[in-house]
Amino acid sequence: MAATAVSNIVFDDIFTINAVDKEGKKFDRVSRLYAHSKNYDMDLTLDYNIELFPLQQEQSFALALASSLARSGSSAEAGGVDGMGEDTEDKERDVWRPDGKGRRGLEDDYDYVMYGKVYKFDGGTTEIVTAYASFGGLLMSLTGSFRHMTSIVLGDPVYLLIRK
Repeated sequence: MAATAVSNIVFDDIFTINAVDKEGKKFDRVSRLYAHSKNYDMDLTLDYNIELFPLQQEQSFALALASSLARSGSSAEAGGVDGMGEDTEDKERDVWRPDGKGRRGLEDDYDYVMYGKVYKFDGGTTEIVTAYASFGGLLMSLTGSFRHMTSIVLGDPVYLLIRK
């Protein structure tokens, strides 16, 4: 697939849940999961809404982090020689709308989506780093080799997408 060269997905892996709420349950509708990835040997801690997306120990899920919900390659292919690049960018900016109108994006391929911001990186001088993101107060930490997180940028907005 040539479109992956311009993909908006900055991280993608499959995780298996090791534990849920191992430090106790603090909120009624929110749990904290601890998971390990199969492909990149990453550790994930994630707060999520259990009413919207119930998960349990030993369950596996695919997780992706994306810089945009726009489908990969769509703005690069559409803008260019036809002179319509600026209009295309305006259409791509608001891919998802709560009223169901507008273009369909990556959210159609996933069961649970959150929007947030990468607010911290730890261990930048070592091989192992941790990226922290907040999704309206629901927190995520992703720990592993910096090689797998080179596209995750401090201060950038990020979409977290999960499917079972």
